[in-house]
Amino acid sequence: QVHLVESGGGSVQTGGSLTLSCAASGATSSLHLIAWFRQAPGKEREGVVGIYNSGGLTYYADSVKGRFTVSRDTVQNTVTLQMNNLKPEDTAMYYCAASTRAGVWRLAANYNYWGQGTQVTVSS
Repeated sequence: QVHLVESGGGSVQTGGSLTLSCAASGATSSLHLIAWFRQAPGKEREGVVGIYNSGGLTYYADSVKGRFTVSRDTVQNTVTLQMNNLKPEDTAMYYCAASTRAGVWRLAANYNYWGQGTQVTVSS
């Protein structure tokens, strides 16, 4: 079992920045993939960024490229999402997700474990 806890959400104005953190505990050595997803009201959950454990390959959604940066600390088992130049369309609940399979990173169905989520609100 893996337990994920997100932190760092909040409210900012357009152009502002936030940093989200995901702390993983438990059987973290079994993980092949970890990602951030987000879900806005009335919309499907979408992948924001995914990191494969093997080689550290990282993929971003087109909508956040150049604005969001992910980093991981394999000793502390944390993944940090730095979000800059935030836009109102970034408003959503953000979830950390982890998978014991190295599947397609943007498919929510590939993930075994999910955090509770942290709210990000960007006002214009």
